Amino acid sequence: MPAAVVLCHACRNRVLGEVINHLRNQRFLSRSKPVELSHRINAIRFNTIIVVVMKSYIKHWLVQFGIELSQLQMALVMVGVIVIISLLIHWLFHQVMVKVVEKMTRKSRRIWRVVLFEEKLFSRLATTVQGIIIYIQINLWLNPDTALYNWLQTLTFLWIILFLLLTIFSLVDAFSYMARKNKRTRNLPIQGFLQAIKLVFIVVAIIFMIAVVVNKSPTLIISGLGAMAAVLMLVFKDPLLGFVAGIQLSVNDMLRIGDWLEMPGYGADGDVIEIGLTTVKVQNWDKTITTIPTYALISDSFKNWQGMSESGGRRISRAIYIDVTSVKFMDNDLIERLNQANLLAPYLAEKSAEIEAYNQQNEFNMELKINGRRLTNIGTLRAYLVNLLKNHSGIHQDMTLMVRQLATENNGIPLQIYAFTNTVVWQEYEQIQSDIFDHIYAVIDAFDLRIHQAPGSADMRYLREAIMVKNTTGSEDKSSVTTARNNAPENSTSV
Repeated sequence: MPAAVVLCHACRNRVLGEVINHLRNQRFLSRSKPVELSHRINAIRFNTIIVVVMKSYIKHWLVQFGIELSQLQMALVMVGVIVIISLLIHWLFHQVMVKVVEKMTRKSRRIWRVVLFEEKLFSRLATTVQGIIIYIQINLWLNPDTALYNWLQTLTFLWIILFLLLTIFSLVDAFSYMARKNKRTRNLPIQGFLQAIKLVFIVVAIIFMIAVVVNKSPTLIISGLGAMAAVLMLVFKDPLLGFVAGIQLSVNDMLRIGDWLEMPGYGADGDVIEIGLTTVKVQNWDKTITTIPTYALISDSFKNWQGMSESGGRRISRAIYIDVTSVKFMDNDLIERLNQANLLAPYLAEKSAEIEAYNQQNEFNMELKINGRRLTNIGTLRAYLVNLLKNHSGIHQDMTLMVRQLATENNGIPLQIYAFTNTVVWQEYEQIQSDIFDHIYAVIDAFDLRIHQAPGSADMRYLREAIMVKNTTGSEDKSSVTTARNNAPENSTSV
């Protein structure tokens, strides 16, 4: 008779005894009221019998070699069996199944499949299932009455909860990535909501972990948290405020990713790159990153330039300061000279005819300057600048356009250019604005006007030479003064 058959016959009675004992430990059979095995055999799971048979064969196989194991040693052998089976399952999942999924996702044109794999969803899900299989093995191979059983079962529960949490994180991160790539949702501040979802799952996972460790129901842990509400409110103050602020920002459409945000109180002036649960990150124009608390966007004021970007025009609002002493009525020579300018000829013809008709109608004595109406060089400059802007290819003609005179200051008469460019690109905007003011500074002398500026070194040198000449001769030497004046810049301030 083969040795294996002899071994089976020799161990049969012991195996059946082990099965009955195992079933009693698992409460399939009652110790106080024995029943026939045949009456309960349909209630026994097939895998339970197989495990008991395998344990008995392992034990008696070792006995054949003269190895007697204690209960603790046998438990350690079973743990070794669990480890070996778990390593095989780990290899099967991560080296075979996950690799197959990777090849399928690489060939797929569906971006969501690639995103799910890149966020390690399948790997973490496989590890979670592996933990469940280990938990099942612990229940099959180990005696429930041992401390080792309880200890390994607790660790396995923690394993399952942890990797289940990481699996949920992978789903949330994949959704976040897809939302950033979608045209409809890329600018919505959903990052804060996703972080809030993660925070909720973290709290739930911690509650379940504590319940597993202390061997209590999660409901008892949750009820105990009510007494810690004040502490929790203090600990999670910023996330709660940020979550509420994120809802208000989203509902009122106050801020989106990519908006140009300006908040001087926090030193922020640039593009919004992230709206999180507790912070908003702004990349300033110097490429530095400013972090602002999310709730500060609700409690404080900020400027969102996105409306300007969407309008298609960016405002020019800059003034030049005219020297008051250079403002005068225009004489015939100046009118005739400016009449040669294409942008001014129609204006001068119309305005001259209007003024002349008005003065003749009222019979003013035009020999006195305060009588009647006259053309001024500063008024003509304003008309010229308006026509210049209207004919400029870089100025938005459907938006506000004007040249206005502001209240006089110590620096002279402010003449403000108020218009909008037809581009919102920063470099193009600055180029258009600079070209306009370069032209203004160059043509201002044609109107017999001067730009007001503080006295410079050339002005001080001219004044010094004039004083020295006067002190030397006792009277002003006109030729020396004339020479000094010719050496001074044209736009120098009169003293």
